[in-house]
Amino acid sequence: MIGPRIEAVLFDKDGTLFDFGATWNAFAAGLIEHLAEGDAGRRRALAEALVFDLETGSFLPHSPVIAGTNREVAELLARVLPGREVGALEALIVREAATAPLREAVALVPFLAGLAARGLTLGVMTNDSESVARAHLRTAGIEGMFDFVAGADSGHGAKPSPLPLLAFARATGHRPDRVVMVGDSLHDLAAGRAAGMWTAGVLTGMASADVLAPLADVVLPDIGHLTGWLSQAARR
Repeated sequence: MIGPRIEAVLFDKDGTLFDFGATWNAFAAGLIEHLAEGDAGRRRALAEALVFDLETGSFLPHSPVIAGTNREVAELLARVLPGREVGALEALIVREAATAPLREAVALVPFLAGLAARGLTLGVMTNDSESVARAHLRTAGIEGMFDFVAGADSGHGAKPSPLPLLAFARATGHRPDRVVMVGDSLHDLAAGRAAGMWTAGVLTGMASADVLAPLADVVLPDIGHLTGWLSQAARR
């Protein structure tokens, strides 16, 4: 296999730049409590809709929330909350998610600075909303390190569609086969493959290496190992 000539890196956000469980388990538990309003039956129904384990306070690996859009999450909640509009629930999720607790997968500022020093173009494409993505990147002090930031509501579509990934390639002037898509879910990797990009899976989300491997050119413990892979690949 000929090593890739990578010119750009497109990151997923949740489970990739930020540890998924540490960031979103606590957020989801709080959202469920808020919407349950003290009703135990409603609490259980909400957890079941999100495929969230109330005992462990964590998402189960097959939860549709992990790679879903805020709209899709709102639709799941609306099914067990009669009278609550999907649009209002989505707005609530976006508002509350902007201040979710964040745990960086690695120290992001030096890591991203190192990639930029190699001449790599950097971007973020998440199935979260763009406003929440930018809020999180600002909180981490890294928003200005990316040449492209898009969410599921940015007008390019959502993963696993390749369209938002191809939008990054067009916006930054790179051929898709010179881009690596880095993510923690099959949605990320399927989108990357469909876009004709290289794909790197990371294990800071909910998916295991066995799940990611079929669609990944490499599976890494976290994004911090990406630099080493790029260096090895460039020498092939």
